[in-house]
Amino acid sequence: MSDFWFYTVITIIILHLVVGFGYLMYKMSPTKEDKEKLRQEENQDNNPEK
Repeated sequence: MSDFWFYTVITIIILHLVVGFGYLMYKMSPTKEDKEKLRQEENQDNNPEK
C-alpha cells in the first residue's frame, strides 16, 4: 500500500513542475503589444529617416 502513496506523491510533484513551467512560459512570452512595438522598432532601425 505504501507504493500507492509513493507514486501518487511523485505524480503530483511532477504535474506541479510541468504546470509551473508551463505557467512561466506563458507569463514570459511576449504579448501582442510587445511584438508590435518590436516590429516598429525594427522597421525604424532598417529604414532610418534622414
